[in-house]
Amino acid sequence: MNLLKTLKIDPFLLILISVVITATFFPCEGNIKIFFEYLTTFAIGLLFFMHGAKLSLDAIISGIKSWKLHLIIFATTFVIFPILGLALHIFVPSFLSENLYLGFLYLCTLPATVQSAIAFTSIARGNVAAAICSASASTLLGVFVTPILISLLMHTQAAGAINILDAISSIMLKLMLPFIIGHLSRRWIGGWIDSHRKIINKTDRLSILLVVYVAFSDAVINGIWQQINALSFASIIAFSLLLLTIVLLITTYGSRLLGFSKEDEITIVFCGSKKSLASGIPMASVIFPVSIMGIMVLPLMIFHQVQLMTCAVLASRYARRKDDL
Repeated sequence: MNLLKTLKIDPFLLILISVVITATFFPCEGNIKIFFEYLTTFAIGLLFFMHGAKLSLDAIISGIKSWKLHLIIFATTFVIFPILGLALHIFVPSFLSENLYLGFLYLCTLPATVQSAIAFTSIARGNVAAAICSASASTLLGVFVTPILISLLMHTQAAGAINILDAISSIMLKLMLPFIIGHLSRRWIGGWIDSHRKIINKTDRLSILLVVYVAFSDAVINGIWQQINALSFASIIAFSLLLLTIVLLITTYGSRLLGFSKEDEITIVFCGSKKSLASGIPMASVIFPVSIMGIMVLPLMIFHQVQLMTCAVLASRYARRKDDL
């Protein structure tokens, strides 16, 4: 465990890899697959119910006053990232296959992550209230914006299988409705939720593992490992680093040029550069056919670890810089 901390490796990544390996050798099929699909749908609904219950009205009100900051973060998340995703097409097919490119394009349409963005902002001593508001609002916007962006950007056979109205209605029913019910229930269960954060986080991760297992089971049956090799993995890591570096530079120097305080700059950097695994995998299970979902989320899974490792180092540097002032 100390080695993992030294290398800044999220232990959850190792669990994800174990699930992918399990799906490779023991993919779920037939009635077992149907059972896991029902279980996954329930787990995802529970995940968003808990997210809704965790979001307090006070956090929304305290953070919403920083509207200029939120505007910059949303522009980075839903405009700059998709533009960068489209720009990656120049590397197809020389360095990226068409399917991996689509996976990156899906990654670029996703909302910001909540938990790690807030955690890194707190470590770096940024504007935590604004981070809570911005990251939570990004998740809500993603319910509507992500499927629209996918429909606009993915002019391919894979996207042809996506009906935008069906995708939004399915997301509203499976993700947004549990979120709203959870938030409305906060007055009764908010205290329990706040005092059992570790249990809630485990519920989040369990639902992600279920979706990944079902997705990669079907992907294995459809021959994903005939499409992905060591060079493909190296390409995913390289382009994840490229995307993240560009966005970190844009958010850092852009916030300084616009005159934001150091605390707000930290919030913009950590909320604007993140892409949510917790939202991205459930959304993919709703938006994409199971047959292509595995390869759609592979770049996201790797980008997730890259962003955690990079931002952990960056947050420490921000914290030390402020201690020196």
